[in-house]
Amino acid sequence: MEPHPMWTATAVLVVTYAVIMSEKVNRAVVALLSATLLVLLGIMTQEAAVRGVDFNTIGLLVGMMVIVAITKRCGVFQFLAIWAARKAKAHPAGIMFMLQIITAVVSALLDNVTTVLLVVPVTMVITEELGVSPYPYLVSQIFASNIGGTATLIGDPPNILIGSLVGLTFNQFLVNLGPVVVVVLAASCLLFHVLWGRRLTATPRARARIMRFDAAGAISDRRLLAQSLSVIALVIAGFVFAHPFGIQPATTALFGAAVLMLLYCFGHSAEEQSERVQSIFNEVEWITIFFFVGLFIVVGGVEQTGLLKLAAERMVEATGGDLATTAIAILWSSAVLSAVIDNIPFVATMIPLIHNMAPTFGGPEGLLPLWWALSLGACLGGNGTLVGASANLTVAGLAERAGHPIRFLPYMKVAFPAMLVSIVIANVYLVLRYLP
Repeated sequence: MEPHPMWTATAVLVVTYAVIMSEKVNRAVVALLSATLLVLLGIMTQEAAVRGVDFNTIGLLVGMMVIVAITKRCGVFQFLAIWAARKAKAHPAGIMFMLQIITAVVSALLDNVTTVLLVVPVTMVITEELGVSPYPYLVSQIFASNIGGTATLIGDPPNILIGSLVGLTFNQFLVNLGPVVVVVLAASCLLFHVLWGRRLTATPRARARIMRFDAAGAISDRRLLAQSLSVIALVIAGFVFAHPFGIQPATTALFGAAVLMLLYCFGHSAEEQSERVQSIFNEVEWITIFFFVGLFIVVGGVEQTGLLKLAAERMVEATGGDLATTAIAILWSSAVLSAVIDNIPFVATMIPLIHNMAPTFGGPEGLLPLWWALSLGACLGGNGTLVGASANLTVAGLAERAGHPIRFLPYMKVAFPAMLVSIVIANVYLVLRYLP
């Protein structure tokens, strides 16, 4: 007797999650193996698998990665970190606060993984010159990156998934999640100041060394700086204004990436242009891109068997079909589970599950509070442990290479309660704004 396709797909999904969580095999390899296995087992056809890949998400990710890869060459991120340290008069607590704000803002405009990749090395230099431990700075930046990324469509991979697959715009994310993100960020800054900031001290000599840092000198290419900032401004304007014209975010991001590559290569020989383009494409996170491709196919295969529809029906039954109860259940379950497993595969699985609840809540419009609950739970919940979000693992890797490892349990003892505080704030916000 052949196993039912639903159980086969479920088994593939569970094994995929388990192997990804174990970190024994690269997650892109796992996702692609699982995706092709579903086709080989006859759960879905190759045509259905290709249809399951959301190329709007893929295009948006690639476009923004190319833009950031070129932009960072002008030194603007080093400039921002040094500028922040000087603005804080080289006071350790002030620097920690300023770096949190900059990390959050840049994470909202670009993406949180790229932001920490660029800000953390400069943070290491500043803390070494100050003679203070980088640990509080790095942990607070993990939080700031995930909190800031929650505010926009492009800030955090879960939001890119939700926005692309559901059809929510840049403006909708900013208007609906921006206010609560400001409150959560303020609470996070206050919490880390009470926990660490007020006890951080540095000698006058160390502070004088920081004040001698030359922020303007960090800008290595002013022409490229002007070009990059202009393109980024136009791309964000495109996200804000292009939706009514039927222009998707992927088109905007890829067009901006192509324009910036043209400007970056202009005036160079054909050979030099090829080298420059090759170096840019080498910095695209292809592991993440192919992880998304495989994941889309796996989730599409599971959805095709009817498992997610069944799970949605069971969740609606458990919450009594009440919108407020369902939204709060999604918020808290997303937060706790996203702290335990990577929030990207979790969100990819939840989106079709929530889609299947539309008949219960009056159609797609009635699902809006659930999408905001999912975004807040997944993005903020990712702060709870080191494996909760890609930015966390990125910072941990950079810290370990620099000789300042961030251990799982010590991080969790601080981060999990702090994450729960942010979810309580999000819960209050959801109730006051969407769930009267």
